[in-house]
Amino acid sequence: MTQQVKRAFKYRFYPTDEQAAELSRTFGCVRLVYNKALEERTRAWYAEQRRISYVQSSAALTERKKTEELAFLTEVSSVPLQQALRHLQTAFANFFAKRAKYPRYKSRKKSRASAEYTRSAFTWRDGQLTLAKMAQPLHIHWSRPLPEDVEPTTVTVSRDGAGRWFVSLLCDDVIATAPATTSAVGIDAGMTSLVTLSTGEKAANPRHERRDRARLAKAQRELSRKVKGSANREKARRRVAKVHARIADRRRDFLHKLSTRLVRENQTVVIEDLTDRNLLKNGPLARAISDAAWTQLRSMLEYKCAWYGRELVVIDRWFPSSKLCGACGTIAAKMPLNVREWTCHCGTTHDRDVNAARNILAAGLAVSACGDGVRPQRESSRTGRSSVKQETQRATAGIPRL
Repeated sequence: MTQQVKRAFKYRFYPTDEQAAELSRTFGCVRLVYNKALEERTRAWYAEQRRISYVQSSAALTERKKTEELAFLTEVSSVPLQQALRHLQTAFANFFAKRAKYPRYKSRKKSRASAEYTRSAFTWRDGQLTLAKMAQPLHIHWSRPLPEDVEPTTVTVSRDGAGRWFVSLLCDDVIATAPATTSAVGIDAGMTSLVTLSTGEKAANPRHERRDRARLAKAQRELSRKVKGSANREKARRRVAKVHARIADRRRDFLHKLSTRLVRENQTVVIEDLTDRNLLKNGPLARAISDAAWTQLRSMLEYKCAWYGRELVVIDRWFPSSKLCGACGTIAAKMPLNVREWTCHCGTTHDRDVNAARNILAAGLAVSACGDGVRPQRESSRTGRSSVKQETQRATAGIPRL
């Protein structure tokens, strides 16, 4: 069985001086058009209680190009500028639907430098990509081949803080569903072990940021000594960005390999609904939590399960997986983070993380079978027992313990 999906293939490329200059101008124009449109929308709403649509923003852009002040906007491709307006429209749609915060202005230093080209603004011929306003194709390092008979529908060019250039090719790809299996796994996220599986396996936390912390601190100290606005400060900033890029690349590579293996080996994957945004409020652990990148791992599991025909079950974040005894269903009153092993009143000794992963799997299988969620812990007025304990015992009845 196969399914057609939108899939992006990202490659590094090495532009000529002329191409780099053209793309840099395009990035600046995209940022300017986005900020001008956002400023106008904000003014119209707060001053006149009036909403501006994408069509009106597009018409205003056409008029701006006719002015002497912004005539330079005609020197770059018009497609990335129109795409910037579409992205702003999407940002406002998400804001009004309460899916996101109010759109923010793009910063020259902090925002990602990128430009998006649709099919009318680039040429794809014989495996070579030529963007609008350019005479030569991009020199792309093909780290992996594109699927056969696949052509890009959208191209996004970007430059990261370390000065590296990337091109992302969005294609209509056909993915074959992975062979069915009867295996299921529960995943408990942690910091000592990045993930603990219900099988008892523990994947060590590589701690990429900690491994390069000394190198990063040295680069940041050198940056702090440079005069603001100087060429030496820009060189030092680039060195700091390269260390950050190295950390991010290694982390992403590790998470891709881990998530791919979990999806290939298991038909059902069960995880907790963790939110890094809330967990990062824990000051002493914020740096380690950020380095673990649980949200990035969950995102990879979500789209890979959808691609390969697997089931991803997400249980409630308040489910007491660590405090729940997997043998008798008793919930411990307290479970501090420094407690890695504990013994229940029934006499069973648990490894904290393995027990949590097995409870997560049992709850996830119950959710998958019954079609219901696992509610947070609360007391039942009729029995005086925890409703989670009762519900979990009922839902997991007959499921063998792993």
